[in-house]
Amino acid sequence: MTAAFFAGRFAGKVMVVTGAAQGIGQAVALRASAEGARVLLVDRAEFLPEVVAGAQGRAAGFVADLETWAGADAAMRHAVDAFGGIDILINVVGGAIRMRPFADFEPAQIDAEIRRSLMPTLYGCHAVLPHLAARGGGTIVNVSSNATRGIHRVPYSAAKGGVNAITASLAMELAGQNIRVVATAPGGTDAPPRRIPRNAAGDSPAERQWMVQVRDQVTGSSFLGRYASIDEQVAPILFLASDEASYITGSVLPVAGGDTG
Repeated sequence: MTAAFFAGRFAGKVMVVTGAAQGIGQAVALRASAEGARVLLVDRAEFLPEVVAGAQGRAAGFVADLETWAGADAAMRHAVDAFGGIDILINVVGGAIRMRPFADFEPAQIDAEIRRSLMPTLYGCHAVLPHLAARGGGTIVNVSSNATRGIHRVPYSAAKGGVNAITASLAMELAGQNIRVVATAPGGTDAPPRRIPRNAAGDSPAERQWMVQVRDQVTGSSFLGRYASIDEQVAPILFLASDEASYITGSVLPVAGGDTG
C-alpha cells in the first residue's frame, strides 16, 4: 500500500515525534516533514542523524532517554530553541521487551516494561504542556496498543492501559486550554527489521515460541486476519494530529483490523 500524502497539511506547525529512529515513529516523522511540518525527531538511538538526513523540509534530531523526565524536558526545550515553539507532540516511543506468560516475568523485567512503554508518554505529556500553553493550544497524540487485551505481555498491556488513561484524563483536564489529547491503539504491524532489538539480551527458545503464540493470537483476533502495514498506522496518527480532527479529543482509536483490544 502506498501512502497518500497531503502537501502542506502541517505547514507552519512544529511537531515533536518520539521514538523516531525506527518503525512507526520514523515513518510518522518523515511523512509529517514531507507534509510541511518542522519536525524534531527524538530517540536515544545513536543513528538518529541518519534518519534526520532523510527528512524533507526542515527537521532536526535530538538524542535523549525519554524514560526520564529530564530527557523529555530537554527534548521539548530543544524543539523550542530550534523552531520557536511546539504545536504537536506525538508520543510513539515504547514497545514490549519480552513475550512470556506473566508468571514467568521477573520483577525487574516488569519494571522495565513499565519504564519503556508508560513513562516516556507520561513524562512527554508533562514536559510539553507549558510549551503548548505558550502557543495558545496544541495537540498530543499518544500511540497506545490494542495489546491491552492479549497474551504474554501483561506488563506491557498494563503500561498501554496507562497510556489510554492518560489520554482520557488529560484531554478532560486540558480541553479549556485548547489542547487536544488523543491516541491510536495499533495492532500487530509489519515493520522493517529493527536496528535496535526490543530485547537486547536476545530471546530464549521458549520466548521465541511464546512470540509465535502472540502472533497467532494477534492475527486471530483481527477481523482482517493479518498485520497492518506501517502506512496503515501512520495515516490515522497524522489524521488525529491534524486540524481535520479538531473536534476529537479524549478518544483512543483502535487501528487493529477490528480488534478493539
